[in-house]
Amino acid sequence: MSAHPALGRGPLKVFLAVGCALAVAACSMGSGRRLSQQEKDQFLGAPTTPVESQPIGGPAASGDQIGSGPTRIGLIVPLTQGSAPSLVGASLRNAAELAVTEAGANDLTLLVKDDHSTPDGARAAAQAALGEGAELLIGPLFAPDVRETGRAARAAGKPVIAFSTDASTATRGVYLLSFLVESYVDRIIDFAASKGKRSVAALVPQNDYGNVALAEFQQVTAKRGMRVMTIERYQPSTLAASVQKIAALGGQIDTLFIPEQAEAMGAVSQQLIGAGIDPAKVQLLGTGLWNDARVLKLPALQGAWFAAPENGGFNQFAERYRAKFGGDPTRIATLAYDATMLAAALARSQGPQRYSDSVLTNPSGFNGADGVFRFRPDGQNERGLSVLQINNGTTTVVSPAPRSFAGAPDGT
Repeated sequence: MSAHPALGRGPLKVFLAVGCALAVAACSMGSGRRLSQQEKDQFLGAPTTPVESQPIGGPAASGDQIGSGPTRIGLIVPLTQGSAPSLVGASLRNAAELAVTEAGANDLTLLVKDDHSTPDGARAAAQAALGEGAELLIGPLFAPDVRETGRAARAAGKPVIAFSTDASTATRGVYLLSFLVESYVDRIIDFAASKGKRSVAALVPQNDYGNVALAEFQQVTAKRGMRVMTIERYQPSTLAASVQKIAALGGQIDTLFIPEQAEAMGAVSQQLIGAGIDPAKVQLLGTGLWNDARVLKLPALQGAWFAAPENGGFNQFAERYRAKFGGDPTRIATLAYDATMLAAALARSQGPQRYSDSVLTNPSGFNGADGVFRFRPDGQNERGLSVLQINNGTTTVVSPAPRSFAGAPDGT
């Protein structure tokens, strides 16, 4: 594909005058229960903030407009859920407003539509925005809602940048900006292989997060030629037995992958110590869910590696959000911020083809609050992630996040 003038020499600066990076931590998903669809979409693979504060924001009005620029964009968010206001939806809406304010020019008019957290609501919201001249739809959040939005957008020949973490919702023209579990797994396994790790076991919770992480783990270890000695699936009641089976492998493994969420890692740590698994001999690997104070202080996790976006950018974003709206954003609010910033930057620089597939899937990618990212032709994304090592209750970057992409996205 030929390079576009504004894109060919490196990632497009989505932040025009705002620093980029980010901070992450863990979400809370019980390792023994099945997640609801909304929990999967809101949290599966998504980093959260290390501070435990309730998101607060200004009022989120359905049907309002943000900005008055010539390019019209539909913003489809769950402003209500049932009969109650949605803090997540309000935070996404406010983050988009912050982006319009900070973009530096009046390029966009955002048509804010409430999908009511339902597929029917999402379809109606998409049709309304398209009927009002939207060239691009940003959102929605939940997978069934993304599918309905995608159908409406395809019928109108318009693209979607959505926030679901369910990779099956992605397709050409429906691009996911969310934090995908697969990206964390790819990054940490690739790094371990680059450091000479060759023989690996996996301790995987029996939940939806574990299912997605395990499928990707099996693919990437095969691609890197690593030997998978055993895979132990567990529930809380079977954790001890599973850890003992891994410990029995002794020197046959040099690496142990544990895609578990923060609140469950205390029990895992106790079992690892009890079974005699020495982190000095067996390198422990995790995902971005480990970037949480509860995990960083666990004795068995000292020296462990996990993949995550680098710290900083979200904290900067949250400070500006608090100054404008008087409360804390939800962690995923940066998705709406980055999508809106991207829409504004492309409106300014790319002319009539600004939201074409060839522009949105440019292999150079884009820079945002959450670092460098690019959309694949199949609708999924790749993100620049760092590898962090746990040391004495804090983290050290052992492999920085890339600032640009080399080559074409996977799947081309």
